[in-house]
Amino acid sequence: MPLVVSPMLFTLWTYLYVAAAVQAGLLALALWHRPANREANRLLAVWVALTGVDLAVKAMYWHLLSPEWFRAYRFVALFPFLYGSLFYLYVRALTRGRGFRPRDIVHLAGFAVMLALNAYVLTMDEAGLQAMSARWLAGERNIGAWFDLPLFLYSLSYVIAGLVRVHGYRRQLRQRRSDADRLSLRWIDAMAAFQIAIWCLAVVQALVYLPVFNYGLLFGLVAAWVCMVGWFSLGQPPVQAEPGISDTPAALEVDGGGSPSTDTSRYAEVEARLAQLMGGDAPLYLEPALAIGQVARRSGYPEYLVSAVINRRLGGSFWDYVNRLRVEAVRERLTDPAETRTILELAYACGFTSKSTFNAAFKRQVDETPSGYRRRHVTAGAPAGPVSPGGARRR
Repeated sequence: MPLVVSPMLFTLWTYLYVAAAVQAGLLALALWHRPANREANRLLAVWVALTGVDLAVKAMYWHLLSPEWFRAYRFVALFPFLYGSLFYLYVRALTRGRGFRPRDIVHLAGFAVMLALNAYVLTMDEAGLQAMSARWLAGERNIGAWFDLPLFLYSLSYVIAGLVRVHGYRRQLRQRRSDADRLSLRWIDAMAAFQIAIWCLAVVQALVYLPVFNYGLLFGLVAAWVCMVGWFSLGQPPVQAEPGISDTPAALEVDGGGSPSTDTSRYAEVEARLAQLMGGDAPLYLEPALAIGQVARRSGYPEYLVSAVINRRLGGSFWDYVNRLRVEAVRERLTDPAETRTILELAYACGFTSKSTFNAAFKRQVDETPSGYRRRHVTAGAPAGPVSPGGARRR
C-alpha cells in the first residue's frame, strides 16, 4: 500500500504517531499492573505495546526515511497478523479467566507464516532496501499490498470467533445472573467494530487508491483505537469467568486456599448459616449485585467452603441457588390477589436487575412464563408453596 502524502501531512502524522506510541506504552504498563482481570489485561498490555512499537517505528521511518528503518517498517507491518489472534485470546481470558498457555502459540501461526514469506526483505542488503524504500515512497502500490487481503480474512476470522465467545458468555449470564447487563462486555463489540473498520479501510485502499483514505489516515485510526482501548479497558469492572466454571469444586480447591473435602464436617453449620442469611425479613438474596464473596463474608466462613456447600448440598452453582430463591420470592407475590405491582417491578424487588435473566430463570425453574403463572394462580386462587431458607420449595 503506497504512501502518497504531502510533506506537511508527513510531519503531522509523525507527531501524531509519536504521541500515540507514548500513550500506548503508558497504557500497556498500567494494564500490566492492573489487578482486575489480570490474565486478560496482561494480554491486552502486550497487544497495546505492540501497537505502540508499530506506530513508533512508522514515525521514525517517516522522519528519517533511511533504509534500515524501512527494514523495521516492513517488520512491524506484519504485526496486524497478531492483532486478531490477540483479540481472541484477550476475550477468552476475560470470559474464561485463562491466560496465555504454551499451546496457544498456534494462534501466532499467521504471523510466523508471513514473517517467513517476508524474510527476503528483512535480510536484504542496504542497496536493495534503499531501492525498495524509494519505490514505496514514489507510490508503487505492489510493495506489501499482496498480504492485505489475507491479513483481513485471517484477522477477521479471529475477531468473529471472539465475538461468538462474547455473545455466548452474555447468553449464559442472562440465564444465571441478575446483574447480567452490568457485566455484558459491551466494550468488546466497540473494540471489534473499530478493528473491522480499520481493516476494511486497508483492503479498500489496497484495491482502489482513494486520496482521502490514505495510509496516514489508516494508522491515524489505529492511534485513535489506542485511545479507545485505554478508555474502555482501564474502566472495566472485574469480569466473572464463564458461569459454572469458577463455581466448580475443583476450581475452588485451587483458588480458595483450602480443600472442601477436608471440611465436610462443617457443611451442616454452613448450610444453617446460609439459611439464616437467606431467610427472615431482610434476606440477603434481595441485594441486586450480590456476589459469593459478599455471602462468604457475611457468613463468616471461607468462600471456597460456602461455594462447596451450595454446590454439594443445595444443588447447582451460586447463581442457580440465588436465582432459585429470587424466583420463589416472586412466585409467592404473584399468587397474592392484593399485589398490584407489575411482574417486572416484583422481579426487581426480589433482586433481579435484568428482565431477560428473570424471565429465563423463572421459565427454567417453573416451566411457565411469569404472566401465565400469575394469571393461572390468581384466577384459581391457588397459593404457592412457601420457600424454605435453604432454597428448596416445601411441598
